[in-house]
Amino acid sequence: MYFDQTTIKILCVNTNKNAARHLAAGKNFKWTDVTEGEMYRYIGLTLYMGILKRPQLKDFWRTSTIFQVAYPSQVMSRDRFLNITTNMHMSDPVADAVNDGKKGTPEYDRLHRLRPLYDSLQIACKAVYHPRQHLSVDERMVATKAKTSLKQYIKSKPTRWGIKLFVLSDNTGYTVDFQIYSGRTLQPSGKGMSFDVVMSLIKKSYLGSGYHIYCDNFYTSPTLFSHLYELGFGACGTFRSTRIGVPKTTKNALTKKSPRGSIRWIREGPLIFVKWMNMREVSICSTLHTAFSGDTIKRMEKVKGKLQELEFPVPPAVMDYNRYMGGVDLSDQLIGSYSSRRKSRKWYMTILHHFIDIAVTNSYLLHKEMCGKLEERAMTHQQFLEQLTTELCGVSQKVQKMSYDHLPVAIVEGATGAKKTTEGRRKCRLCKRATPFMCEACKLPLCVIVDRNCHKVYHSSSNKK
Repeated sequence: MYFDQTTIKILCVNTNKNAARHLAAGKNFKWTDVTEGEMYRYIGLTLYMGILKRPQLKDFWRTSTIFQVAYPSQVMSRDRFLNITTNMHMSDPVADAVNDGKKGTPEYDRLHRLRPLYDSLQIACKAVYHPRQHLSVDERMVATKAKTSLKQYIKSKPTRWGIKLFVLSDNTGYTVDFQIYSGRTLQPSGKGMSFDVVMSLIKKSYLGSGYHIYCDNFYTSPTLFSHLYELGFGACGTFRSTRIGVPKTTKNALTKKSPRGSIRWIREGPLIFVKWMNMREVSICSTLHTAFSGDTIKRMEKVKGKLQELEFPVPPAVMDYNRYMGGVDLSDQLIGSYSSRRKSRKWYMTILHHFIDIAVTNSYLLHKEMCGKLEERAMTHQQFLEQLTTELCGVSQKVQKMSYDHLPVAIVEGATGAKKTTEGRRKCRLCKRATPFMCEACKLPLCVIVDRNCHKVYHSSSNKK
């Protein structure tokens, strides 16, 4: 539903065009056009590598080591996988050149290399799932060391350097919508970037109304919350006292000596500004809540030199903010658990892998949602990924018991006529000459002919190479 046949076809066509461009430029590599089935297998292997980590890509095809992994070579050869990785492209290379010629002009699109998949994934995320009532808006950083002007720095994030996304998520962690930050917008509203970001993600034509939006103090402003209220959305978030429109009065305000659990509030129309003293002052604005509804929390407090568990009053806005604000963080956690991301000098390849991660994570959350409605037990995240990987690669999830008898067999079985001695020939591990035979257990090409029996020499030697 997220990487449908049309999306895969776009990837295949543009990857083949990019490979043809590289060959025309004089680069030396073997290439045949990527098919849709092969692209699905490539993505399946990419997910496999996200579950089973190796230091380098080539390590998945190592054979003469105790750390060998048999599965990848059964799906795709190492050289083919690396060639597809090198030539992978999301947009038309010819259109890229035209767009690059527009640098410095308003027509230049900094995200042109992502555009086909970027647009289709955004539509798919909103089309296949109607989110729950509580939504949160926050930033997400996709780590990269690539040289690109899109790279940002956020000190408070675990990933400080990377490409920044503004994400809308519900409380299950589902990525409802996202925007890649590419610089200041060409058509600002005049109400600030935080206002523009939230309104670009909150679409009444898609969501309808009645949703509750939670955000942190970067986005919270009286202007934004009033506008959302007019559209039929409730909003709640921490605020900065320096924001335009926030009450500046100090009358009856909290001080450092105010006891824990103290509450102060000011209402202005639909907006309520609440300050609550916990270990330090917490400031929160809401169009959803009252100042106090009788809720309490338990905290450890020192009384006469001894720690005791005491109850303190707490505003409902604080309770709900803590409960529902973590949707994007939960989404980041799920994506990071089995991310397909790898180091790349091409920034758009990093984003492509993030697109794959969004699609896989959202698919898993849909699986859990469907199982809940059917009252069935859902798979774990790892089990879901393992099944998805095997289905994309077109193989069985259950490993067939392999014969460990070191018998010589044909590399390609069923060859007829003149192809009997030529079909599928590879370099012998010992003599380096072409041979159509391999060891059944080792999967290594080894000669088996009258004047040189490399198969026997290899397995009788105590120093196998």
